[in-house]
Amino acid sequence: MSTPPDALLFIAPGCPHCPGVLQALSDLVKEGAIGTLEVVNVAVHPQRAADLGVRAAPWTRIGEIELAGAQSAAELRRWVTLAGSDEGFVSHVTQLLAEGQLAQAETLLQRLPQKLALLLPLLADTEQPIQVRVGLGALLEGFAGSATLAALIPALGEMSAHTDHRVRADACHYLGLSGSAAALPYLQKRLDDDHPEVREIAAEALEELGVSR
Repeated sequence: MSTPPDALLFIAPGCPHCPGVLQALSDLVKEGAIGTLEVVNVAVHPQRAADLGVRAAPWTRIGEIELAGAQSAAELRRWVTLAGSDEGFVSHVTQLLAEGQLAQAETLLQRLPQKLALLLPLLADTEQPIQVRVGLGALLEGFAGSATLAALIPALGEMSAHTDHRVRADACHYLGLSGSAAALPYLQKRLDDDHPEVREIAAEALEELGVSR
């Protein structure tokens, strides 16, 4: 049996939604679905709230999942169920990007860079909303030249041969940002791609890596 996640809740005086979230989380503690619940008043501890990027109450963290604003009891129970799982992390980041909360997603990935690999399948999912795909691109670009992005070269290389030219083009772009010579073989193959956009981006990526066509 997995260990229940712990929860942290920031509340504020006069907040109309805080009592409901507090009650729902307290009920989950009583059930054993949550291990511990820490409640912090932002008016009393403003610096702690600032350190975590809390801008409004209620603000909830369940395991690694951070939720801003009002949450229903059903929503909180769902996130408790997903907390600690890869599925939960991907669902959380996807929701953040869909809601335009890129800064929060960036902060989360900066703290957990090893989780970036879990998001790559979203890159190949052309059915994702444009805001999610654009946000994912921004997250990946934030790791340009890093060992974290370089570690994803094999997966990005596989995506560079995807059946959809948009996925191939995106993969080439991020391969170019990896800063690693390990990306070269994948990019060189795409110079003969049957789609002009892919060929162009592959050539640009090779230039980014210091290799002329």
